[in-house]
Amino acid sequence: MINPRSGTTQSSETDSTDPYPADSDATDTPTADTPDTGDGRWRTLNRRERFRRTLSLDTTSGILLLAFAAVAVIWANTPWRETYHDLLAIEVGPEALHLHLSLAHWAADGLLAIFFFVVGVELKHEFVAGSLRDMRLAGVPIAAAVGGMVTPAAIYLLIVGLSGDSSALHGWAIPTATDIAFALAVLAICGRGLPLALRTFLLTLAVVDDLLGIIVIATVYTDTIDLLMLGAAIIAVVVFAAAVRARRTHWWLLLPIALVAWGFMHASGVHATVAGVLLGFVVPAKPIRGEKLSRTELFEESIRPWSSSVALPVFAFAAAGVSVVGGEGSLVQPVSIGIVAGLIVGKIVGVMAATAVMVRFTPLRLPDAIGLRDLVPVGMLTGVGFTVALLIAELSFEDDAVHSAPAKAAILIGSVLAAGIAALLLRWDARQARDPDMNRDGIPDRDIEVIGG
Repeated sequence: MINPRSGTTQSSETDSTDPYPADSDATDTPTADTPDTGDGRWRTLNRRERFRRTLSLDTTSGILLLAFAAVAVIWANTPWRETYHDLLAIEVGPEALHLHLSLAHWAADGLLAIFFFVVGVELKHEFVAGSLRDMRLAGVPIAAAVGGMVTPAAIYLLIVGLSGDSSALHGWAIPTATDIAFALAVLAICGRGLPLALRTFLLTLAVVDDLLGIIVIATVYTDTIDLLMLGAAIIAVVVFAAAVRARRTHWWLLLPIALVAWGFMHASGVHATVAGVLLGFVVPAKPIRGEKLSRTELFEESIRPWSSSVALPVFAFAAAGVSVVGGEGSLVQPVSIGIVAGLIVGKIVGVMAATAVMVRFTPLRLPDAIGLRDLVPVGMLTGVGFTVALLIAELSFEDDAVHSAPAKAAILIGSVLAAGIAALLLRWDARQARDPDMNRDGIPDRDIEVIGG
């Protein structure tokens, strides 16, 4: 299977087409190397496995995101643009727990919870068994993530504040987000030949960025909280935590518990995607019950295809449809200028400045084989806000059509520009000669594995 953290291939006897592979018998699960027995069963399962792996790739996710967003933008600017908005305005769902929602809200509150579940699982794994467990390795990307959030927010507040448009100040968090899927897709396509450790650095930075973004969503963009509903949601998460540690995990048990937790979280007033993060965070990150892989790895490998190929693209389709033709007011406003400047300038300045300070004034160093030069394209890649930025824009200007359209247009423009510039910088960096000690720690580089190698 493709390890989503390293981009390398690994073999797993516990891999399965079951959504919760811990429930499967390893001896009955085919792998890519399983020979065809002649009855076609293994061949069919191998095709499914290859298809699942393809959907999990960074490049696949990025292409689908871009394609669905492009369809939305094109549709929203045709003579049939009203049908696009009417489609997203259709309301479905039960009245209980305030779940009679429009399709647009289902995409933002429901489908994105799948993406944030994967983020929660990824966070848990990185804190317990991954790059974030050792502060000597994680210190620099963590600082870079903080710098990459503070600087864009400051630039946005400065531009919008000087314009006197105080009603737009609430969107200060929009340019602070980084889209993991899109950023990793660009790195996978254009970063071939660069150190694989660069991907780990970007992933660590983006995961911390997402964690801080989740905290912002759960606090800044929560007006009122129903403590009773919040308590019920937390109880459901605790029940899920117990069930996910059982000897055998059953999707027909875990899925209803997760839906209950999500429903109560939505009814509490806290954004429902927070439930996804909490559910992911309680999955065991170390092997238990004699398993060879941790359940965070198993669950991520199982759920990631749904997140990258369904949840994120559909949300992008629902959120990216900005009507330039026939829209309300001009798209060039302080809010849009602030977002583009934050994504293009603020992100790279914040990441590079924080990294330089940590390397210069603390004992911390960059990972093996990575130099400051390599972080220039990475800093630009963090300006690809896209999915999470669109979500924050919707939360910031939910009932404000004047600012909502310019904000979304700015996110799309800023993200595409950041991705394009980063792609050029990655190819430039890959063509440069590399020193034997790129991170300047006095020890020759030993981690020479490269992206695409």
